[in-house]
Amino acid sequence: MRTEQAPVPTRFTVVARTLHWTMAVMVIAILFIGVFMVTSIADFRFLVTIHEPLGIAILVFVLARICWRLTHVPPPFPPGMSRIDRLAAKYSERLLYVLLLVQPLIGWAMVSASGEPIVHFGSLYLPDIAPQNVTLFADLLRAHIVAAYLLYLVFAAHLAGVLLHTIVFRNRVLDRMAFWRASSSASAMVEEEQPVS
Repeated sequence: MRTEQAPVPTRFTVVARTLHWTMAVMVIAILFIGVFMVTSIADFRFLVTIHEPLGIAILVFVLARICWRLTHVPPPFPPGMSRIDRLAAKYSERLLYVLLLVQPLIGWAMVSASGEPIVHFGSLYLPDIAPQNVTLFADLLRAHIVAAYLLYLVFAAHLAGVLLHTIVFRNRVLDRMAFWRASSSASAMVEEEQPVS
């Protein structure tokens, strides 16, 4: 008896899309806050009270997103997308995950090494994950800055790649992560190959 195969999804799940766009807003916000923290000494303490809990929130979201991604097969890439483009998309996404995972942990350890408590919300304090040490704090601060620059670059490359494929190649790659409904012709086009693994 012949069984029909389930249709291949053309978009990420609603949960994946919600996590993606929520994280996009948070990452953009924390990158701008990081810039303002460096350039605005007068508002530094106030910005820290936003920066630290936002960084922890990003850590929680990226862990949730990684867990969701590992248990759900992503939709295929648009037809006609070259193997090089697929590999670039795959590994830049993985690098972004790593940076979004490592950067908050470095920041958390850095604050722990400084001896300052991390206030998450109200009277909720996070435990220290590194010993109080001036030298360690300086090393972690440098690592936090380097990781921030890398995050800027990878995030900008990710955005540029999406815009290139959406505006120039017009292969509707953005529809995979969009909440709007793709056209019927675009929805009908499903890549025969499996995503690059």
